[in-house]
Amino acid sequence: MGYQALYRVWRPQKFVDLVGQKMITQTLQNAIMTQQTSHAYLFTGPRGTGKTSAAKIFAKAVNCHNQKDGEPCNECATCHAITEGRLNDVIEIDAASNNSVDEIRDIRDKVKYAPTQADYKVYIIDEVHMLSTGAFNALLKTLEEPPSNVVFILATTEPHKIPATIISRTQRFDFKRITNDDIIARMQYILTEKDFKYEERALRVIAKASAGGMRDALSILDQVLSFGNDVVTLENALLVTGSVKHEKLNQYLKLVFEGETALALQTLQEVMAEGKDANRLVEDVIDYCRDLLLYQASPSIVEQNSLLDIDEDFKDLADKTNVQSLYKAIDILNEQQQNMRFSTHADIYLEVLTVKLAQLTKQVKVAQKTVDAIQKAPQEEITQLKLQVKELKQAVGNLQKGTVKRVETVKEKKAPVRKKSSATIDLKRVYPILADATRDDLIKLKDIWSDLMNMLSITQRAIMNVSKPVAASAKGVIVSFDYDFLYEKADGNTALKDSLIQGLERLIGEDYKLVFMPKDKWPEIREKYLVEHQGSSEKDEQPDNRPDSKEQAVEDSQITAAKQLFGEDFNQIVKIKED
Repeated sequence: MGYQALYRVWRPQKFVDLVGQKMITQTLQNAIMTQQTSHAYLFTGPRGTGKTSAAKIFAKAVNCHNQKDGEPCNECATCHAITEGRLNDVIEIDAASNNSVDEIRDIRDKVKYAPTQADYKVYIIDEVHMLSTGAFNALLKTLEEPPSNVVFILATTEPHKIPATIISRTQRFDFKRITNDDIIARMQYILTEKDFKYEERALRVIAKASAGGMRDALSILDQVLSFGNDVVTLENALLVTGSVKHEKLNQYLKLVFEGETALALQTLQEVMAEGKDANRLVEDVIDYCRDLLLYQASPSIVEQNSLLDIDEDFKDLADKTNVQSLYKAIDILNEQQQNMRFSTHADIYLEVLTVKLAQLTKQVKVAQKTVDAIQKAPQEEITQLKLQVKELKQAVGNLQKGTVKRVETVKEKKAPVRKKSSATIDLKRVYPILADATRDDLIKLKDIWSDLMNMLSITQRAIMNVSKPVAASAKGVIVSFDYDFLYEKADGNTALKDSLIQGLERLIGEDYKLVFMPKDKWPEIREKYLVEHQGSSEKDEQPDNRPDSKEQAVEDSQITAAKQLFGEDFNQIVKIKED
């Protein structure tokens, strides 16, 4: 058999071999030991953290008759068949290439058949988020009511793409990124077992480049071994990963923070001449700045970091570098890193970045000098200011002592006087309606007023909500508004007037003329009309022909009857209010 990659040869075969997932492995082992396994599991997490390996180990453990403490024996025929991928009852499906409805329907049709060799049928669906919507719907019913001897294990790196209906029918386990210490320990174990020589600093570089994925770490280690003839050295690890030595990073940042732009650019060119990746270089510089910042805040945090060598050069740079410079440097580095992703000229961005960082340091130094100058103000000025403050305090004290008696007057708050409306009413339109106004016409208008309001739109109804008819004839009506601003809105709204006229025509069958006015104007206009038209003609001299004359007669008769009923107590009991 040909050469196999390290991540395949050293793939975990037991739960105890899974690195950095103690909580998950312990839970699965306990479920197997107590026979409380679920019908469906969802394994989520970054790539290379052990999701598929855990699924295969679970498939072996649940079918192994010799399992102990939830671990498969890896010696029986069933374990060997599952490990070699030839057991028909353990079906591994790649959802990226089998994402249609037909494949899931085929599973749904076959899942009802009993397993042929093992106790449980186990379906491992990798990258399940790649299934189509129709495929998820086809899988839904099977996950909800599967046969008792079937287990589904869904694995994905993007759980947010899986429908909530699928997730709610599974037990979810989130695989976390593997720590650098665990990755280094695993690589040391493998290299020791294979009797390969290695440098510990090289393993730190590989662990950092793997970003928490064990499979990535073993793949990089495989490359370094091939490049170095089965010897893992720091130089080879840096070349393979494209990382930069801490010494070079320290030298580059020292020149930048000292404002030595020319020398910093020269150092940058030396690094790039070694074939380092530009994006990787920026990432390494950001990490180094972060370590400097953390070391200034709490040295113990950085000292516990196994990926960083804290030497005298690092400590010296941390002591000399201003915190504000580090803050702004990290911001600039992040901005340039985003720009470089969409550019094919990364070298130019790095050179611009170097110049920016060098100028930034000078700006910070100038600002610091200004602050220092302000803080070092002449002592005489400070003393003079203290004397002035003392004199002011004495003056305030004298004023307080001189206040012997304090007279407090409570002024009653006057109710705000409501300004009369400044609106101009066209009396030529009002008087004709008042000339023919009767109580019956007004009562008729009031009776249908609510129906008329219901015929308006919501916006129109809001305007007319505080209005009411106050006088009406057979051909016209006067409408008063409680608030002036609503009167102004209504008077200038042609569509509203048209809706009211059409509504009146539908309800009463007459073409009415409308006149709007503010509520506080109505008594004044009515009184003015009565004064102007009293005695002007024979018709006007008759009380019954004046506006409201009929209703006045009715009211007088009612008042007379009330006086007869209550007698002398009439004025104390009855109050007459104008309608």
